[in-house]
Amino acid sequence: MKQRLITGIIAGIVFLTLLVLGGYWYAGLIVLVSIIGYREYLQMNGYMPYKLTAGIGLIALLILTIPWEQEQFGGSFPLSTTAVIWLGMFLLLFITVASKNKITIDQVSVNLLGVVYIGLGFNYMIAARLGDHGLFWTFLIFVCIWASDSGAYFVGSKLGKTPLWPQISPKKSVEGAIGGIVISVIAAIIFAIASPELLSIPKALLLGLLIAVVGQVGDLIQSAYKRVKGIKDTGTLLPGHGGVLDRMDSWLIVFPFVYLLGLIPQ
Repeated sequence: MKQRLITGIIAGIVFLTLLVLGGYWYAGLIVLVSIIGYREYLQMNGYMPYKLTAGIGLIALLILTIPWEQEQFGGSFPLSTTAVIWLGMFLLLFITVASKNKITIDQVSVNLLGVVYIGLGFNYMIAARLGDHGLFWTFLIFVCIWASDSGAYFVGSKLGKTPLWPQISPKKSVEGAIGGIVISVIAAIIFAIASPELLSIPKALLLGLLIAVVGQVGDLIQSAYKRVKGIKDTGTLLPGHGGVLDRMDSWLIVFPFVYLLGLIPQ
């Protein structure tokens, strides 16, 4: 617990500092984290990160992670997101043919899924920070995610009796999930009270609810994946906390969800 606490404090200070600084500082951190997360993903699936398929995936990942449409990154990119994903798919599928199925379609399919899941997830984290009042909205989302996680943990520890999804995550409870949602909504309402010109109470209720629910789904997705692979953590980058994908599983789902649905300014 001591190691977990120290790691959390140090990582939190570094992350929040770069988040406040914004611009290339925050974007650079997120890009670095996306690369580490992609490496964890490959290792979790038993694919060595120096293979040709991983190299193609890494290039596609970097292109997808950086929000080129933002002015800070030039305002445009020669290829659309759809084109990048299609070209990545084509190259990976071609490798299955060129390798005479030594590299299988199952392997490249998993690789491409990781590129999209991680690349787009982190892309919207950067895009949210670069948008109008980006610090406010990004901080709101993170606080609601953290409030949901903390609420679910502490309420579940004290009151949890009904398993939420025992086949996927035996320790999670319905009571904990509800507690996480309530705490997330309260956190969002506090933001609305502090900045009523940016966020109304009704919208805060909606955001707090959706962020908590979708964030918990993101957590369950990663739990399901780790259970299939028979591992406890995706990595060892953060002592006591696991890897990047362990800590950021909710982020990867929540940010694209609220951004694509137009729940925050773009």
